[in-house]
Amino acid sequence: MQHDVRHGRNGARTWLITGCSQGLGRALAAHALERGDRVAVTARDRAAVRDLAAAHGDRALALRLDVTDPASVTAAVHACEQTFGHIDVLVNNAGYGYLAAVEEGEDAAVRALYDTNVHGVVTVLKAALPGMRARRSGHVVNISSFGGLAAFPATGHYHGTKFALEGLSESLAAELAPLGIAVTIAEPGGLRTQWAGTSMRQSPVRLDDYEQTAGKRRDATLAVSGRQPGDPDRAAAALATAVDSDAPPLRLLLGSDALAGARARLERLREEIDAHEALTVSVDGAAR
Repeated sequence: MQHDVRHGRNGARTWLITGCSQGLGRALAAHALERGDRVAVTARDRAAVRDLAAAHGDRALALRLDVTDPASVTAAVHACEQTFGHIDVLVNNAGYGYLAAVEEGEDAAVRALYDTNVHGVVTVLKAALPGMRARRSGHVVNISSFGGLAAFPATGHYHGTKFALEGLSESLAAELAPLGIAVTIAEPGGLRTQWAGTSMRQSPVRLDDYEQTAGKRRDATLAVSGRQPGDPDRAAAALATAVDSDAPPLRLLLGSDALAGARARLERLREEIDAHEALTVSVDGAAR
């Protein structure tokens, strides 16, 4: 079935974007509004997005949406559908990072991370997909990370959430394709947002044995905040271009650092698979 979300009033789309208070979510909402689309601009604190909505009249709707609060998710999706008639593009952008060696991660903080980055996405999907399925049209954009393809010290728990999101999204894409609904996994590299700044959380536990691995990378990650190569406004424009495509990508890397890192990761994976090929195939045998 053909993917087509270009049939709203005057050819404009309706977007619902989570996590619009700052960063990529805000940049994407602003880009969609500036090009004439309608956007449900959401955040945990509605006051944080009122200014963006107010600048665009009746094409913007500022809503409270906390992905860890199912009632707020249901209310926001309902308000968007009541106001604009439907949702063409759902962007699951809300999320944050967490710095800790795997052993250093605090149980409550790690569960909260998964509640937002993984379970929150599922909550939003369950609220928005019925409308898309009924219309046999739509596009889901799940904001992952280059960290959903490769993992590094100090961000193991964050990688765990993004690897989970990638697997969930691949299955979702296969399930929704026959219904005319596309799925794109966005994989940004380093963007000049507050991901590594005010939005970053970290464990207060720092174990000496990990200082040369996770400890060093914790410090380096925080130090680079504001100096990353990626421009969130350009990333927003690239995402909108992907949504416009007649054949949107399942995966979209965002940034030259993500591209170089992904190619290096693929090469390492190929080398490791090839190095152990004989041991891998030795498992096969005739059934007894």
